Order: sequence, then C-alpha cells, then structure tokens
Amino acid sequence: QMPGTARHDREMAIQAKRNLSKTTDPVERLRLKCLARGSAGIKGLGKVFRIMDDDNSRTLDFKEFVKGLNDYAMMVDKEEAQEIFQIFDKDGSGTIDFDEFLVTLRPPMSNARKEIIMQAFRKLDKTGDGVITIEDLRGVYNAKHHPKYQNGDWTEDQVFRAFLDNFDSPYDKDGKVTTEEFMNYYAGVSASIDTDVYFIIMMKNAWKL
Repeated sequence: QMPGTARHDREMAIQAKRNLSKTTDPVERLRLKCLARGSAGIKGLGKVFRIMDDDNSRTLDFKEFVKGLNDYAMMVDKEEAQEIFQIFDKDGSGTIDFDEFLVTLRPPMSNARKEIIMQAFRKLDKTGDGVITIEDLRGVYNAKHHPKYQNGDWTEDQVFRAFLDNFDSPYDKDGKVTTEEFMNYYAGVSASIDTDVYFIIMMKNAWKL
C-alpha cells in the first residue's frame, strides 16, 4: 500500500497553527502560515508567485510579492511583508529570486533526514535518472492492491499517476517528480515530526528501506 501521509499532514497543520502564536520571526511566521495548509502549502505559494511572474524573470518586486501573498490569502501586514522582503532581497536590488525564496522558506532539515528522503527517492527512481515516473513505479509497486483499481475506477497507470501527483508541484503536474519536489514535500511532512529518530522510522516503514 502506498504510504499515506494525511495524518502527518493534519498533525503538522495543527502544530504550525499552535507555533504561530509563539514566534515573532517574520520568515518563520510565513513558513508556519504556509504549513498550516499542509505539506503542499509552501509549494502552493510558489504556484501563486509563478502565475504572477508575467515576464518569466523568476523574480518578484515588492508589489508583486505583496499581491502574491494577498492572492494566496496570507494575512501579512505591510510592515511584516516589507521585513520579509528585505531579508530575501540580499543584494538590495528591489527584487527577490523566488526559487531561492521557496528554498529558504522550506523548513530546515537535518542531514539525517535528507539522507533518508534521498534513500526513498533512489528506491523509487528505478532508472536512476533523477526523476520518478510511472515507468519507475511499475518496477517498484503493485497497483493491484489499490481500492480504486480493485473496484474498476482506475487503471494501473491512473493509480501511479495519482501517487505521483501527491509529490508533484501543484502548478505543474506533469507525472514526473524531481528530487527537489520530493524533498519539498517531505520538508513539509518533516516539520510535523519532532525527532529525527521518529522521522527515520516513519520513512523506513513507509518505503520499506
């Protein structure tokens, strides 16, 4: 059975909401506001920024940044937004690189956690090309146990595709999961889990590592 992380997602969202009242660090507050929406919360903000980036410059100025936060219904007042923007605009150019922004927003993880996430990724990436695809999953997973396959709703490929969509970036579900997308997803899950030991046990069980 494919690993279900819905429970972790709920725990993480509850914990993020709780921690919001305790922190004054503006970046941490924004991170927690995203995580309060679940593991894909940070990716969701990324999606909004990408939509706003009309000229494909992969950068945002302050006006776009504030508009993006508002479109994503992030309640951040102007002063706080300014503070966050200045932290990310390291060179004072008046723009921020949003890939860098999203990586910084991702909850920090210990090397032990990153390593076990990469072990899971390598196990799934049968072809070893750094991307997980339906082809890869055919070699690792038996879709026939999935309830939607059993009742005839889905084909095997649909089961695999739904699985990949969990990890895929919401703005661009292409049925391929890169290392970065996999890491981003598990950074969200990781935020709900206090100890490395528990996180590693969870990953080992989920992926039979």
